[in-house]
Amino acid sequence: MQLTEGLNALWNSTGIYNFIQTAQMQMEGTGVEQFLAHFGQPLMILICCFLLWLGIKKQFEPLLLVPIAFGGILSNIPMPLGEEIAGPNGFLGIIFAAGIDKGLFPLIIFMGVGAMTDFGPLIANPKTLLLGGAAQFGIFGALLLAIVLGFDIQAAGSIGIIGGADGPTSIYVTTKLRPELLGSIAVAAYSYMALVPVIQPPIMRLLTTKEERKIQMKQLREVSKREKIVFPILVLILCLIFLPSACPLVGALTFGNLCKECGVTDRLSDTMQNALINIVTIFLGLTVGSKLQADHFLTIETLKILLLGIIAFSLATAAGVIMAKIMNLFLKEKINPLIGSAGVSAVPMAARVSNKVGMEENPQNFLLMHAMGPNVAGVIGSAVAAGVLLALIPH
Repeated sequence: MQLTEGLNALWNSTGIYNFIQTAQMQMEGTGVEQFLAHFGQPLMILICCFLLWLGIKKQFEPLLLVPIAFGGILSNIPMPLGEEIAGPNGFLGIIFAAGIDKGLFPLIIFMGVGAMTDFGPLIANPKTLLLGGAAQFGIFGALLLAIVLGFDIQAAGSIGIIGGADGPTSIYVTTKLRPELLGSIAVAAYSYMALVPVIQPPIMRLLTTKEERKIQMKQLREVSKREKIVFPILVLILCLIFLPSACPLVGALTFGNLCKECGVTDRLSDTMQNALINIVTIFLGLTVGSKLQADHFLTIETLKILLLGIIAFSLATAAGVIMAKIMNLFLKEKINPLIGSAGVSAVPMAARVSNKVGMEENPQNFLLMHAMGPNVAGVIGSAVAAGVLLALIPH
């Protein structure tokens, strides 16, 4: 009798039994809903395995895609085990409440990004700030389209921020405006960031002529140490005056950059660039993945978010290129419109794509440093856009 009870208890603890129990508790609903009740969790585990494959085999943003996918697998372990891991009292739930729900992890990531960023190209050619600003059109264009498709203003703002091509900013805004969409938006943001080399070149070629892609730009001037120290302080002061709601993100970014450039806090800068950002990236990825639960992710709403995300990203790319072409109407020294596509905040991948497409037309045309100007401007621009959304949208 004891043996039978022991075997029965062992069976009740297996994943197969819990998959069956979960499905039986959700038998009501349409055919699609019944299918997801039976197979939603196994399907999400397969999707997360596919994300793992993209991160490991294809190296699409592996530092975040791998922990996000693994967190997704953990969160779809059948009940009650999934709740014990990803629920409010599970270890991922506790980390989520402390690090993401309060907005801490994205800010720490921004400090690390600031410590790794060189604003020299932007300081040397400040007009490229306009390109980074223009690329934020993707955020607001997607926001309006999301409203047209029936999303409320909070969800639309969370979806629109995908166009900034900045994962931490997307997470930060979504946790403030619409936390339940975090899994879908984080996966969309990081997936499209990883697909920059695939998404951007066709848009860049479509909007530029062969002659425009061949434009060569003269070498940037050397930027002094004093300028690099003053720049982050100036940016923060301007943010304090005009848009305080963006100060958490901009402040974290500029603090990290100041520690890098001032030359007297090398240990702090090194920690932010390496140990600190790596630790937080692990926790951030796992806890974001914990929101990829089948009942939240496998919905028509998620498909709409993925579609709107790529539209936002494409609009941002196009807006940067078009702004460069408009600027050329007034500039004596023309800029290569390809660097406008780097106005999105995917640093430094977007700048590398601009350089690659330019070199395809002219192997002697080195655009990387020129493209880094709008690229780092895009980092500031996405943080400012996030501040605008948080200031305007009730939450």
